[in-house]
Amino acid sequence: MDRRFPRWARLPLRPVGPAGSDHVIFRLGDGLSVRLPRHEGATGQAHKEAEWLPRLAPHLPLTVPTPVAVGEPAFGYPWPWAVSRWIDGEVATVEALGDSTETAVRLAGFLRALQSCAPPDASEADGRADLTGEPLGDRDRDTREAIAATGDRFGARAMTRLWEAAIEAPGWDRPAVWFHGDFHTGNLLTNGGRIGAVIDFGGLGTGDPAPDLTIAFTLMSPRSRHAFRTALGVDDATWARGRGWALATGLNAHTAYAATSPRIAAQTTRQITQALIG
Repeated sequence: MDRRFPRWARLPLRPVGPAGSDHVIFRLGDGLSVRLPRHEGATGQAHKEAEWLPRLAPHLPLTVPTPVAVGEPAFGYPWPWAVSRWIDGEVATVEALGDSTETAVRLAGFLRALQSCAPPDASEADGRADLTGEPLGDRDRDTREAIAATGDRFGARAMTRLWEAAIEAPGWDRPAVWFHGDFHTGNLLTNGGRIGAVIDFGGLGTGDPAPDLTIAFTLMSPRSRHAFRTALGVDDATWARGRGWALATGLNAHTAYAATSPRIAAQTTRQITQALIG
């Protein structure tokens, strides 16, 4: 920090917990945050957010991170890292907002606005693997293995039916739209009891918006989920793929972390069981 950004060298640096699976976060002074990738798979986020968020933010109804600078590898740390404006708020919780139809409609409005933003033109998108969404079917083998490993807890037959319906559903056949890519409860901040900000755009890309429907199963109850789906205008095929994304990502996190993190165990159990409800 001293060499790359000497203007901030005297500001206090404090860790913010709990750390995520992809980044360690520090608060720098009162007005800045520093995000450092924890593994190579998360190293593109700093440059991606710096490139795209200033272009998307004016069109979005909720606060998103404001990139300030990108730090480069130095002193043995191997990856780019990000400095952004600090966003005040508390992480959204199911207990506070899970049954709120107002919250559900507010989140649907955010996704509608994001999907309405102009996607990259051909020259910007050409060869940009970091903006290309992963096909749901690419998760087939890992998801089936996770179903086999957790079938006694969640019901292998029900999970298999959900999963096969998702990967057999018609794919997205409209122009590519922006998606957040990691739209779950932990990436929503509240202020005064209302959703105020969306953070962590490392999965930002264009294509099928179904992955963002995961929020309906990590945060919402059946009642608020119905309001969300109605406000967003989701067709049956996209909803089926969204349930598939919720199941696949929930199972992936559950099998990787539930044994060591009661918090993740509880969150992913809810995500999986809500996806099974539909």
